[in-house]
Amino acid sequence: MSNLSVTTWSLEQTAPTDLLPAIAPDGDVRVVRAEVPSPEFSRFLYASVGGDIRWTDRLGWTYAQWQEVLGKPGVETWVAYDRGTPAGYVELAAQDDGVVEIVYFGLLPAFRGRRIGGHLLSYGTARAWDLAGRWPGLAETKRVWLHTCSKDGEHAMDNYLRRGFKLFDTKVEEEREVPTPGPWPGAL
Repeated sequence: MSNLSVTTWSLEQTAPTDLLPAIAPDGDVRVVRAEVPSPEFSRFLYASVGGDIRWTDRLGWTYAQWQEVLGKPGVETWVAYDRGTPAGYVELAAQDDGVVEIVYFGLLPAFRGRRIGGHLLSYGTARAWDLAGRWPGLAETKRVWLHTCSKDGEHAMDNYLRRGFKLFDTKVEEEREVPTPGPWPGAL
């Protein structure tokens, strides 16, 4: 296998007023919190959104690993539905000192380019800012951050910048190139 040069950009918002919301898409698009942690559903979202853009870090996780991460206080999954069909998701994770990371964000391939992504990112970021209100004992959110990389979708960085995120770090690393698993990892 060959190596691939990957640039990773870290972006942040440091106040709720940094969020620049997108216009809601036309049609029946709703964003709903998956309140019951479900390894099966979260793995479906992860593999379906990230399969064609080389998300592989969680593919080998056991059921118990998924349960552990999803069951932590301050971890939330928000799902966009287009007419009842899952279109994408955003996963939030509370960290120390009022920091919330947008761990994963993206759309299933069939729903990209339909203005759902900006809306979902806006909604998910707003939920990161008000996360402590749903989790007694968590510190009020003071910072929301995320990372994206050169393997992500071509419009990802523009969407983050249009939503008011500011770049605070850039890293370039060599990674071993792995085949794109697609939305059905392991299928031939």
